[in-house]
Amino acid sequence: MRRVPRIVLCALLCGALPALASCGSGAATSGQGERLPAAPLGVTAAAGSATSVHVMWNLASEDPRITRYEVYRGTTKVKEVPGSEHMVDVTRLEPSTPYVFTVRARNAAGVPGPPSRPVRATTPPTVAADRTPPTRPGGPHGRAVGSRAVQLSWTRSADARGVASYDIYQGTSKIHSVGGAQTAAVVTGLRPGTAYAFTVRARDAADNLSPPSGTVRITTAPGTDDGRGTSPTGFRGTGHRSDGAYYIDLAWTAPQVDGVISEYEIDLDGRAVTSLVWGGSPPSGTCTYSFYIGRDAGVTHRVRIRPKLPDGTWGGFSAERSVTTG
Repeated sequence: MRRVPRIVLCALLCGALPALASCGSGAATSGQGERLPAAPLGVTAAAGSATSVHVMWNLASEDPRITRYEVYRGTTKVKEVPGSEHMVDVTRLEPSTPYVFTVRARNAAGVPGPPSRPVRATTPPTVAADRTPPTRPGGPHGRAVGSRAVQLSWTRSADARGVASYDIYQGTSKIHSVGGAQTAAVVTGLRPGTAYAFTVRARDAADNLSPPSGTVRITTAPGTDDGRGTSPTGFRGTGHRSDGAYYIDLAWTAPQVDGVISEYEIDLDGRAVTSLVWGGSPPSGTCTYSFYIGRDAGVTHRVRIRPKLPDGTWGGFSAERSVTTG
């Protein structure tokens, strides 16, 4: 008998029992029946210097409304941000030290949800008397990705002891950070039809900041998000039969975004039928997923998917594929 992954079973239950309120990582309720925030998904942590770590997570849905997020180092709360933000820099850390971080959300009544899964980051060693900043990042350029995102890239900075991270600024505000090995990022959560100015600065382990790169000016597309650049690519749909039942097998490549995509919506025959939520770390490269479709042969179904972006909005739909059972 073919073994069905745990996440597939979740979709089976959700599809077969539509009266269920949620499946997988849905929000719980308090003793008074109040809907609690779910544990934040897509949490990552990366050292920004010998004394700082950049923590990111995916924004939760609006039900229940999240008013703030709390970031914990071990059991100590070290940061608190409004519910509209999904990244922080945790500073004043020790060099060459491993740390564990979690994030939890609070609703409008101040009731906290459960903590996220723990993520780990180790700060690099500091270098004595290093007061020389990295060189300016070169060749910055970018493009709009629909109406709510932009894609940025630049050339590497040079530093005698290596670049620890790159900070991305929107005007004078730091809005994102990536590891020193990266030279590209996708910034989401922007407004349609709006002009933005971005710069990039390199940071070394001693917290020396480079001069800002040249300015990249980008205007997002007008209107609502058409999903260009935020939809899964290489989407394929096939089918197989097992123990007298038919399954649809999906495969795709996740879009590049500034964070982790941990949830997808699956549309079947023109309507949303379930959400796919990764229980652990989402796979890198090609993603695959199978779900039960029934026992009748010769039935043609149309299927497509779309990702939930780290800023809490839905990305664009993949191409639609047709799959016939049998």
